[in-house]
Amino acid sequence: MSIDTTDNVRTLVTVAQQAAAPVALEVGKYHVVRTADGFRTVDLTTPEHTGVPERKQGTTTVRDAVSFGAYFDKHADSNTEVYADAERLTVTAVLDAHTADGPRWSGHRLTLSLCKTKAWEQWIANDGRLLGQEQFAEFLEDHLPELLEPSAAEMLEIAQSIQGATKAEFQSSTRLSSGQRQFAFVETVTAKAGQKGQLTIPETFVIGLVPFEGSEGYRLTARFRYRLGREGGLTLGYKLERPGDVIRKAFADVVTAIGEQIEQPIMNGTPA
Repeated sequence: MSIDTTDNVRTLVTVAQQAAAPVALEVGKYHVVRTADGFRTVDLTTPEHTGVPERKQGTTTVRDAVSFGAYFDKHADSNTEVYADAERLTVTAVLDAHTADGPRWSGHRLTLSLCKTKAWEQWIANDGRLLGQEQFAEFLEDHLPELLEPSAAEMLEIAQSIQGATKAEFQSSTRLSSGQRQFAFVETVTAKAGQKGQLTIPETFVIGLVPFEGSEGYRLTARFRYRLGREGGLTLGYKLERPGDVIRKAFADVVTAIGEQIEQPIMNGTPA
């Protein structure tokens, strides 16, 4: 009489496997593990087990050329591509761009997104607007650090003169040979009823503005504008000369500064 020992052997193998001490598997490698049902492959090379991403990816945004250069030096290689977009005021580096021999992920990027300064935005906001005397004088006083010619002290004096004449009736305007504009007025304050006076302001003045955070400063010329109201009121303002050209020049200078830090050419456009 023959005895089938197959079931007994399987039982012994199962008991032996269960009794064996567990073996630690090494992360970062493939392992073949024998189970009661056979063999099973265990992949411990995935990011889920290693804690390390398969590749670099994502977009980092910086605000100045120095920060752009620091991140670029750390992650770029000879195949990195750099694009400058003058419309969006951005510089984008595709750090893992395609090579001449084959594709890459193109998913690791660095973008310089320039942020306009508060002073620039405030000057632009009032560009071409006519303001009341007191409002215009306060604007000049709030922006004395940006006033270059005439000096901040002279412009402060002008602002104070404008504020001092807020209760006056302006009667005429004359352009002097020096290019300045002179306004004749009559005081309407009770204590000075009927007292005549003059207010003189320059035809133009020069300001110094930093268009973008972390960029250089630029000079802009502003032309005084005014309007005499029917009832003797005076409104004042200014018109900046070609501020758009200054923005384009400032952006071009930022691109040049980046180009001096890197070996890769900077292309005009936007990456796919």
